Amino acid sequence: MSVYPEHRPAGQGEPFVFTAEMKAKADAHIAKYPAGRQQSAVMPLLDLAQRQNGGWLSKEALAHVADILGMPVMRVYEVASFYTMYNLQPVGKNLVQVCTTTPCWLRGSGDVVAACEKHLGIAVGETTADGKFTLREVECLGACVNAPVVQVADDYYEDVAVSHVPGLLDALGRGETPKAGSLIGRQTSAPEGGALTLKDIPAKQGA
Repeated sequence: MSVYPEHRPAGQGEPFVFTAEMKAKADAHIAKYPAGRQQSAVMPLLDLAQRQNGGWLSKEALAHVADILGMPVMRVYEVASFYTMYNLQPVGKNLVQVCTTTPCWLRGSGDVVAACEKHLGIAVGETTADGKFTLREVECLGACVNAPVVQVADDYYEDVAVSHVPGLLDALGRGETPKAGSLIGRQTSAPEGGALTLKDIPAKQGA
């Protein structure tokens, strides 16, 4: 299931206001901060707005967050434009983000990017004509030990090889949510092929 359940193509100029469900979540985030410090909730509120708005933040969504928090719109825009997890332009239903920072690159993420481009028929930064996919290169996703890493919505796909790309993208295109985690069956961040050290259970002292 997409992290953007109400994903739809949207344009600038469309009215934006939180749904009752999102407003309740926004209020819960704001309540975490002392009186007068509600602006500290800007990042989670931007995330909520992005999820409701089909995966991106329109000017109207930014203005709505600013209004709720009593902030100048420009300050909200400064936050949204600084962090790469916020999208200021429409994206496809599946935002495929391939990490190309050094650990992932050393393990073949450049080839993974090329395989995605070939399979989807688009270049990095583009969106497919049917609106199903946007492809991006991103900086470190923080799962270097299981490189290469691809993020789609809230899910991480790790140990991704070129051979995995067609199946992963085709499943996403069908509206499926492939199982997240290592695509080679690695247990969390354990070494490939199993344990390399501490293979034997040590004898109890005095035994």
